[in-house]
Amino acid sequence: MILSLEGLKNKAEWQDAGIQLPAYDVESVAANTKKAPAWVHFGIGNIFRIFIGGIADTLIANGDSDKGITCVETFDFDVVDKIYAPFDNLVMAVTLKADGSTDKRVLGSLTEAVKAQSEDIESWTRLKEIFMNEKLQMVSFTITEKGYALKGADGSFFPFIMSDIENGPDKAVSAMAVVTALLNERFKSNRAPIAVVSMDNCSHNGEKLKSSVVTMAEEWNKKGFVSAEFVEYINDENKVSFPWSMIDKITPRPADSVAASLKEAGVENMDAVITSKRTYIAPFVNAEGPQYLVIEDRFPNGRPALEKAGVYMTDRDTVNKVERMKVTTCLNPLHTALAVYGCVLGYDLIANEMKDTELNKLVHKIGLVEGMPVVTDPGILSPEKFVDEVINVRIPNPFMPDTPQRIATDTSQKVGIRYGETIKSYVEKNGDAKALEAIPLAIAGWCRYLLAVDDNGNAFELSADPMAEELTAKLKGIKVGSPESYNGQLKEILSNANIFGIDLYKAGIGEKIEAMFVEEIAGPGAVRSTLQKYLA
Repeated sequence: MILSLEGLKNKAEWQDAGIQLPAYDVESVAANTKKAPAWVHFGIGNIFRIFIGGIADTLIANGDSDKGITCVETFDFDVVDKIYAPFDNLVMAVTLKADGSTDKRVLGSLTEAVKAQSEDIESWTRLKEIFMNEKLQMVSFTITEKGYALKGADGSFFPFIMSDIENGPDKAVSAMAVVTALLNERFKSNRAPIAVVSMDNCSHNGEKLKSSVVTMAEEWNKKGFVSAEFVEYINDENKVSFPWSMIDKITPRPADSVAASLKEAGVENMDAVITSKRTYIAPFVNAEGPQYLVIEDRFPNGRPALEKAGVYMTDRDTVNKVERMKVTTCLNPLHTALAVYGCVLGYDLIANEMKDTELNKLVHKIGLVEGMPVVTDPGILSPEKFVDEVINVRIPNPFMPDTPQRIATDTSQKVGIRYGETIKSYVEKNGDAKALEAIPLAIAGWCRYLLAVDDNGNAFELSADPMAEELTAKLKGIKVGSPESYNGQLKEILSNANIFGIDLYKAGIGEKIEAMFVEEIAGPGAVRSTLQKYLA
């Protein structure tokens, strides 16, 4: 069995292998979409392919749409050449269930894959055609939070952004420059309305996207590349809207075990590839079953019937509340605690940590005991049910190949929202956060993790983090096994409101975290005994 339009023709073979095929004519949907695209997506990696592609596939299969998604890659062009083109843009979507079974489904909703290369005349001309089509309703993104960033920590433009500003729309390279250039083509052609939707997992994503697009347009206007009227056009929410959204679906990198099971079922060429940009990707995508997408319903040119495929369509305030519920209470703080303690305690699978008595107690206490009294209730989703599913279904799923090492990436950029917001809520409510114990324990665990020595005294490699060097330098002189080597090195970190959103000493928990940390560096096994003490 080969994943291609030709290969799908032998339907009985696929059916016998338990793989569901598209219930529609993939080629006619592709032709329809190519003629008049309605939905374009930038950033065509794993979560897009299985989640967003799955939404479009459901709409087409149910007769709620006759068009798929036009896929645009801005960063890693190998993905188009190695994962889209050889498989006729088809996706093998594999859902990993907690009982060990899998659902396998071929998606045919990704109808065209285009490289966002301005120097490639054919690709650039095609992208302009797509954006100049008045029927185009939405442009969406999964390019990760850093894909929207234009400036470094010092407030100056990154060199590659400066280059885009100097070179103008016709030589755009970065994602933000490319989309701004294409919106300018739409403006010059017909000024038709459109929704520009970030589906990335970051706070106020629509605001971030709009800010970057408007900044790029303003810089080009200063240099005479675009008109002042174009800047007005993208600032007019009735013409160009930037809806906010919240997305949630754990999508780990392709697992060897899944590739092996597909081969065993008779599907050929399922091996993962590592691209020249170090993207680890395969013809299949494996992910958990639970998924949530909440979008602000602001689409000035109409939209697909997304709610018919399980998307929550609502207002901006509700999107913000759902995102806050997930990121500050019900999922992300639990993941971060498991990530840092998992690395220190020698785990290499998040699911296995839930069998650990202390770590299981820790996440229960962070989410259900300390988080719930100050949780933001969005109304459309129950925080209690959401966190219950996270703790009892999602994180313990033994067939999700997700690692603490992956989740520990960029923790310095996350602790402010994941813990700082709850700490601030306690301060607001009680005057201080002294009632908290599990959250300080999670923060102490992160500081202990930064020493890059596990609970047996062995060194391990820290996950990538932009502040790693700076933070580890502040911990200089601390030795595991010598609690007396601690002489206040954490104070600069714990008092840094840029990291936590609040000075933890002013919140009344700085000293508590220090004490926990000192207990955790007492020697081999000290992390375990500290967890046992505070979670007894």
